[in-house]
Amino acid sequence: MKPASRPWRIGAGSLLAAGTAGSMLMLSAVAPAGAATHPSGKVVVPQALTVKGLHATRISAAATSAKMTVSFVLKIRNEGALEHNVEADMPSGFLSVRQFADRYGQTRAHIKALVAFLKADGIKSTVYADGLDVSTTGTAGDYEKAVGTAESIYRTPAVAAKGVRQARPAQTFYGTSDPATLPASIGAYVYSILGLTSYATNASEAQHTLFRQPASSSSTVQGNRTPASFAKQYGLTSLYGKGAKGQGETIGIITYASVRPSDATHFWSKVLKIKTKANRIRLINVDGGSGKVADASGSGETTLDVEQSGALAPQANVIVYQAPNSDFGAADAWFGAASSNAAQAVSTSWGESEETNLAIAANGTESATYGGIFNEAALEMAAQGQSAFAAAGDSGAYDDAGDSPTAYTELAVDNPADSPYITAAGGTTEAGKQAFANANGSPFYITIKSQRAWGWDYLWPSYANLAYITGDTTEGALASNPEFAGGGGGGYSISEPRPAYQDRIAGIGDFTDIPYLAPIDYELYPGTSDFTLPTAWSPWSNAAGVQAPPAVTTGSASGRVVPDLAADADPDTGYELYFTAFPAGQAHLQDFWGGTSFVAPQLAGSAAVIDSYLRHRAGFWNPEIYKFATRSWTPFTPLDASGASNDNLYYTGTKGAQYNPATGLGVPNLGKVALDFKYHH
Repeated sequence: MKPASRPWRIGAGSLLAAGTAGSMLMLSAVAPAGAATHPSGKVVVPQALTVKGLHATRISAAATSAKMTVSFVLKIRNEGALEHNVEADMPSGFLSVRQFADRYGQTRAHIKALVAFLKADGIKSTVYADGLDVSTTGTAGDYEKAVGTAESIYRTPAVAAKGVRQARPAQTFYGTSDPATLPASIGAYVYSILGLTSYATNASEAQHTLFRQPASSSSTVQGNRTPASFAKQYGLTSLYGKGAKGQGETIGIITYASVRPSDATHFWSKVLKIKTKANRIRLINVDGGSGKVADASGSGETTLDVEQSGALAPQANVIVYQAPNSDFGAADAWFGAASSNAAQAVSTSWGESEETNLAIAANGTESATYGGIFNEAALEMAAQGQSAFAAAGDSGAYDDAGDSPTAYTELAVDNPADSPYITAAGGTTEAGKQAFANANGSPFYITIKSQRAWGWDYLWPSYANLAYITGDTTEGALASNPEFAGGGGGGYSISEPRPAYQDRIAGIGDFTDIPYLAPIDYELYPGTSDFTLPTAWSPWSNAAGVQAPPAVTTGSASGRVVPDLAADADPDTGYELYFTAFPAGQAHLQDFWGGTSFVAPQLAGSAAVIDSYLRHRAGFWNPEIYKFATRSWTPFTPLDASGASNDNLYYTGTKGAQYNPATGLGVPNLGKVALDFKYHH
């Protein structure tokens, strides 16, 4: 499908997909340049990413003629007032993009000065309508003259899939270890420079089951749930009965891997056999797009995002913002979706650990501003009445355990779900009897008595039947194996302060936990002198691996709490996915897919249905749903049963509490959420 034209869209440039960046840069025999000097009157401006700490090997200098795309994200004006208005649910009404730019974007004079400065060195600029993002194209030599950074070619080794961690191919990419500088008069209003390194930053939050299924079983949970299953379970079907199916609405999917639209249309018409709006999918190739559709790059993620959201809102349009998997790609996709203001509901199912961001920042390779770019774009979306959703992660309370190139075992939450201006989608496990196959292919069963927080600790007692997968012969060994550290992301941010709307929930900073796993084997983070992170766990169990779970304890923490609400995300109680780019020999239609990757687009599709029912934008959900949760008619069922039957490998919920760091406010009745937006907004 031909990409549609948008006024904010970047013109022709050199855009790189994950794993292929190096092929687009000519290698040079020139020796690497030293760190750029800081001429009088220039200041260092934060970069989102540099090569230091990426476990990369330098190959050669990049040719100065190599084409690059670099984004200059600008500081929000009047940010305090904007945050206050957003957290108060825009009491004076939603803004247009022009109104947002006039009040909160950078001034035209400032933008003009930046564009003129870059033009003097041969760099072309495209200014986004919101006044917060200037995307540029030029050569490596142009940027070296403008911001003082010399580019080289680097390579990181392939990372194999392991449990909740997605496989990543070897990457050849360009990057710099030099600081970026700008004249002080311009640098004063530039928030961050992105694109001086093209390393792929984001990982999909989709998961497939780890287990073989028995040839036959009496299981009541088959892993073949559909969007209709979600709609029925979470109360969306009541809105269908009132004629609300997303008509007049648009869903936006922000992604870093390309989609084949025919997969989604086949899924809707041939698999689900539902009627949807015709010609509804539009592809927007941000910064040149995400490359070819491929399983290795994460195209299955994009496919499920479109399939799930589009099935739940069958009469809504779907715009897919396909961007390179890089820091500049992420920025331009988010600001592009905001500046176009075409989608009422926006979803992403990609992210990286907040702990990883902080660790990289500790050695100067990634500035604290990287997470801030999502805050800026999400603030704009909220001000304009766009509802934004993000997957909270699939490694339980230990989000970093699923990251690469190095996985760490400290408590952590996911970015951008940690943004206070995005609704974070958590995960649960559906109730019922699950069937698994042992080494001989014979079935054994696990029964989940009621919907609970997704945490794969419920698998650990079955270590004897599962040992054939990894060789772990005790419960303790299975528990401390990252393959079985799956669960819905949740916990307390150490980067983002707690927003005012969360303080509506009494005791939200207090939690109950079960410390199954103690982080051990701390190592110095590469490139730092005093920043250490753990790389393994010590389980609670004894050598025989049969000790009872540890005692329930309590604690407290500050910071933005993730997620905001939850729905079924466990792949073992999961969903169907139709994807024609699965590796050769695999079926196009597969069961047992899950991850919070499903919940985020499901909520976006639900938001489109709710907006069509309301006949106006509901806007940023969080200020309102936290208010709804405090009412006697709350549309949420909290998962508050403290103990080993309800946790995300750590947080368990506190009996009688309205909030559980494993599942947020709980599971929604979306029909009641719609009524609350209509009558109690």
